[in-house]
Amino acid sequence: MAFQTEFEFTLPRGYVDAEGTVHRNGVMRLATAMDEIAPMRDPRVRSNQAYLVIILLARVVTKLGSLSDVNPGVIERLFSADLAYLQDFYRRINETGTSEIEVSCPHCNQTFELDLGRLGG
Repeated sequence: MAFQTEFEFTLPRGYVDAEGTVHRNGVMRLATAMDEIAPMRDPRVRSNQAYLVIILLARVVTKLGSLSDVNPGVIERLFSADLAYLQDFYRRINETGTSEIEVSCPHCNQTFELDLGRLGG
């Protein structure tokens, strides 16, 4: 089995572009050390630490719908639910290397794998 470095996701709300198109499906790659270090040099982060997540997500979200460029401006305009989803997704794939979690059915107690990348909406 090959080492997975990219993970698909579906945003709960979706990014709405200038034409009104909603973009919900995307791809996030695993972060590198430089992805976490480079934003610290950005003047927007230096003046407001909360901006760190915007720069970081813009570096690791490689695809969002049909957008050709996912940049900080796109991440800034996400709905807060989508931003929170991406932050959690980032933590999960970078800490565990997968977007899957083990869950148990509350009725029969059977356990199974659930892919969080598919739970956006």
